[in-house]
Amino acid sequence: MSVHDELTSVQRCLDDLLRSMGRLEQQIGGGLDMRRVRADADHLRESVALLRESAPGLTKPRRPDLVSIPDTPYDRSLWTDSDDEGLGARDRHAH
Repeated sequence: MSVHDELTSVQRCLDDLLRSMGRLEQQIGGGLDMRRVRADADHLRESVALLRESAPGLTKPRRPDLVSIPDTPYDRSLWTDSDDEGLGARDRHAH
């Protein structure tokens, strides 16, 4: 599994944990212990986000530099000996 896949799996597990904690909190209330567990889970979420940002190989793909194409016509001598794709050479004919 790649680093990206592993981090995604960890993020999903944390999301599941937070949903389960929300259901548990509804059942037992939000006492001091529950707040501590929620704070720990939030710290884990922040740590995974930091890890995702600093993980090797997870750099965001860089957009290639744009190449400007001039509006001036191309030099016709570039195509003097070229074939038209699908049509063949200008001076030859199909049998």
